[in-house]
Amino acid sequence: MFMIMFVLDDPEKLPDILDGWEKAGVTGVTIIESTGMHRVKHKFLPIGYLPAYYGHSENHQTLIAIVEQEDLIKACLKAAEAVVGDLMQPNTGIFAAWPLHTVKGMGKQYI
Repeated sequence: MFMIMFVLDDPEKLPDILDGWEKAGVTGVTIIESTGMHRVKHKFLPIGYLPAYYGHSENHQTLIAIVEQEDLIKACLKAAEAVVGDLMQPNTGIFAAWPLHTVKGMGKQYI
């Protein structure tokens, strides 16, 4: 079992991300509205800096999914980048995945 976390910078792209993950085989995703330290610390910018932030929501959408197969990690990454572009570019998102040692509550128990 593996945990996938994707912090999506542009919430308007959420439906397309979910469609891509579902097509890849993900059966459930928890979605949490979130924000990052950078946005909180720089919320009160001088007026001259506002154009750089124009059009950006203050919030992200953080997607969390538990998957059984490791190949779904790559499929979800590929689906995410198909929507937002290369995650190495700014204002796209952050993707991470890691193995889980214990999972209980998904109809099966993994210990």
